[in-house]
Amino acid sequence: MELIKLGNSDLDINPIAFGAWAIGGAAWGGNDEQDSYDAICAAIDNELVTIDTAPIYGYGKSEEIIGKVIKDRGGRDQLRILTKFGINWNTNKGKFYFAGSYNGKDLDVYLYSGKDGVIKECEASLKRLQTDYIDLYQVHRPDPTTDISETMEALELLKTQGKIREGAVSNYNLEQLKKAVNHFPVLSNQLSYSMLERDIEKDIIPFCLEKEIGILAYSPLQRGILTGKYRGKINWDEDDHRKDTKWFQPENRERINTFLDKIEPIANDHGMSMSQLVINWTIRQKGITCTLLGGRNSLQVEQNIKSLDFSLGESEIQIIDKELSQLKLIDQK
Repeated sequence: MELIKLGNSDLDINPIAFGAWAIGGAAWGGNDEQDSYDAICAAIDNELVTIDTAPIYGYGKSEEIIGKVIKDRGGRDQLRILTKFGINWNTNKGKFYFAGSYNGKDLDVYLYSGKDGVIKECEASLKRLQTDYIDLYQVHRPDPTTDISETMEALELLKTQGKIREGAVSNYNLEQLKKAVNHFPVLSNQLSYSMLERDIEKDIIPFCLEKEIGILAYSPLQRGILTGKYRGKINWDEDDHRKDTKWFQPENRERINTFLDKIEPIANDHGMSMSQLVINWTIRQKGITCTLLGGRNSLQVEQNIKSLDFSLGESEIQIIDKELSQLKLIDQK
């Protein structure tokens, strides 16, 4: 699989990345650890060497599984390990974010990106990942209690020390991104982007193109609703966060599935699944450097990779965009 430059740096990544939130288990109804391990191995075996994770994914579990793969398989220099900081369950500093739980234990989670917290989190991630450097270290979410300049100072220190190759942000709006780049060469901004969520096209994408800042798009399948598999009654696991999102509310699900039915012939013409069609469309969008794709097991990973095996024609893109323009969703929670 090809490698492309991220931003204006020497860091090269795949056009798709293995998104490791679901393999952490928490907030996704759990996941078998062996399946998670095998999913990462399947990605690497298929030359998908860009892996994006975060400490909060399974409260360290996602990073630990990736670390086990790194230890067992070696070849660290061929991998691109992207992780994050700033959502922390081991502190009461910063802004309270949510009341979490894991393995029956209640955990208060805070947004905190103060310099001391960033340094401490980096050391913890390095230990869990069983590596001595992180390729891309990203602020997971803005911390309103810490000045952005302080967070960027921490990234600069870690880069100087060789503990990270590059620093970046995630979920930063345009104003926050502009402040960040004044203090540190931010390499990318990781943002939610899909057929159903395209607000960043208005201001963030143009700014990033101008400044040569990459965009890592997560949730291209909008938590799975764009797969077309969620029809009828859904029996949610208690901790599955998706049940509370607007995309999975009954009326919106019906409208989204009707839209998918209209573009399904395009997927059929290419011999691809709906998921593969949606992923391919997302990758081709202007300004999107890399698209993050979760995989609970090796089969899902292999199917995601096949999304790169075809190209949409201009007329097909026009059909998709026309149907998208007519899709109206209810903004309910």
